[in-house]
Parts: sequence; structure tokens; C-alpha cells
Amino acid sequence: MNAAGHVETPVLIVQHMPAGFTQLLAKRLDSFSEHHVKEAENGECIRKKTIYIAPADYHMEIVKYRTELKIELTQSPPKKGHRPSVDVMLESLSKLSVSLIAVILTGMGNDGTQGIKALKENDPFIQLIAESEETSVVFGMPKSAIATNLVDFILPLHRIGGKIKEIITGLGGN
Repeated sequence: MNAAGHVETPVLIVQHMPAGFTQLLAKRLDSFSEHHVKEAENGECIRKKTIYIAPADYHMEIVKYRTELKIELTQSPPKKGHRPSVDVMLESLSKLSVSLIAVILTGMGNDGTQGIKALKENDPFIQLIAESEETSVVFGMPKSAIATNLVDFILPLHRIGGKIKEIITGLGGN
């Protein structure tokens, strides 16, 4: 955290949206966020205080290149009908030795469930958060994640940001 207490950790987002909408979402969020919000680009290095949104119709995988983490965008086949897929991104992260917090928010289906299993299998100390039913518009994805019994915290949407800050602070990160 910086002196003002703001989290500087990068954020990766996979949102199931049609082409064109992820770029609009990134621009809108960037207009009122203290962090830079952008649609992810193939080959770019992940930086602090930046929020990356997977572009519509592209899987976003994270790979290690020398000492940096880079974004790799692919159009490999959809996974469970989704491209981008939360599972694809989380499974790529599970192969790296990085501290992270995974959050599964409202959504249909079970995208993300395989990914959180891979994360916990490779690092049982990774923290997993699922949005509670009370604030989920569609409880499918969080419900599926919770059913794995691997989720560490089940919280209403308005408490998730605070929990993330608490976890990062506890890990000595920013």
C-alpha cells in the first residue's frame, strides 16, 4: 500500500461481454478510477496500479517472461462456451509462483471453478473470495465456486474491496 492506504497491486478482469463492450467498460472505469483501467493488449507487461480487462473474444493468459509477467491473448477455442474464460486465466496463473487473490463475482454458469481448483492445488495458501448470494445478480458462478469448498471468504459485493485490502496488507504487499 502507498502512504494514502491505496492498493497498488495490479488487477486482472475477465468479463463475459460482446466485442466492443470491454473497451467501453475499460474507458468508463478509467474515467473515475484512481488506477489506470485498460483493455489488455497482447504481450504487455503487467504493471502496478493498472487494471487489465480481457478483450471480448480473447482468452487472457499470464506468462512469465524473464522476471516479468506478461499478458498473452489467444483465440484458442472457447472453454465451456466462453472466450474469454475465467478458467483459462486462472489456470495460467496456477502455473506461476505468484501471490494472488482470486475473486468470483456474479455470473451464469461455472466459469472459474476449474481455475480455482488449479490455483488451490498448486498453492493452498492462495486466497479465494466469492460474492454472496445476497448481492449476486446471477448466483451461478459464485455458487459453483463455493460448492468446491475451496473458497476462503463469501462476502457481499460491498465488502469484497475491503477484504482484498486486508489480505494484501496482511501479506505485506501493496
